Amino acid sequence: MQIHLEPFTVHKRVPLTISRGTSASSTNLWVRVEAEGIAGWGEATPFSVDSASAQTHEKIARDLADVVPLLSSLHPLQHQAIEALLAKSATCSAARAAIDVALHDWLGKHTGLPLWQLWGLDLQQISPTAVTVGISSPESAVERLQKWCAQQQVASVKVKLGSPAGIAADQAMFEALMPHVPSGAKVSTDANGGWALADALTMSHWLAERGVTYLEQPLAVADDALLPDLYEKSPLPIFIDESCFTGADIPRLAHCVHGINIKLMKSGGLTEARRMIHTARACGLQVMFGCYSDSAISNTALAQLSPLADHLDLDSHFNLKDDPFSGAQLANGALVPNNHPGLGLSRHADF
Repeated sequence: MQIHLEPFTVHKRVPLTISRGTSASSTNLWVRVEAEGIAGWGEATPFSVDSASAQTHEKIARDLADVVPLLSSLHPLQHQAIEALLAKSATCSAARAAIDVALHDWLGKHTGLPLWQLWGLDLQQISPTAVTVGISSPESAVERLQKWCAQQQVASVKVKLGSPAGIAADQAMFEALMPHVPSGAKVSTDANGGWALADALTMSHWLAERGVTYLEQPLAVADDALLPDLYEKSPLPIFIDESCFTGADIPRLAHCVHGINIKLMKSGGLTEARRMIHTARACGLQVMFGCYSDSAISNTALAQLSPLADHLDLDSHFNLKDDPFSGAQLANGALVPNNHPGLGLSRHADF
């Protein structure tokens, strides 16, 4: 098989601020796996949960350049051998995700079936995807939510908290937003590890009183040992994101969380995402899907598995001014894949 790599840069309509900083653009990699006249598409998106382990565009590009020659003698259907080779080469997870998603797209096109149908899933089981409001002033947060509501139907809202200014700033922003949340929409919060335990406990009770659905990554990864205390005392379900990359992370944390956030770039692709879903369910946990600065490629890929998730946050491509791709589409607030083979993606003619 042949593998082609092409960088593309996307720019956000509204920069997103979380507890660790602000992002306004991203240079991702479009990966195409070709064999037998079929091209499967995948994407690698830079991300970091801390500065020490950042998967930058440069690192992803290097890892892919190193591994592509090793994969050229294999066929896209040799998925097990390809996965083993990527693991042996210590290829970073975002690069693995791009190849894995491209292989799945190739498989779907080879069979003539969309992935969701190949897996026997029910599109009627897809929950609404959240739209994300980043950390900002109360006025700017309200303006951002109003823009979302003007752009598309909103049935779920994720509010980023963990402001460096402290929980008083979090509370002020959250209070300002609540009157503007559409009636019936669920609200979740994500601190991206921005709180100490005492603040997380305070906020869990404060947010529960205001009808929040769950609290995502309240503590930093370095404070995972404190999760049992929070789990015992929090009235809200606790989900982890940065603390959970693959299925191997689930058993050690299953006793002190209620759910996990699966992202393609962390997991290394759809293959591991499926393993994580089954592992989480076996441990009695809920499942949510999330994204980084992903285009429609990655969000459409996870949308294929969305009937298996409880909560969805696949909105990153809706915040892009210049996404070159399209795939899954909104229907009643849910991101629903189409009936085309594989991922069902297309590239806009002007890119």
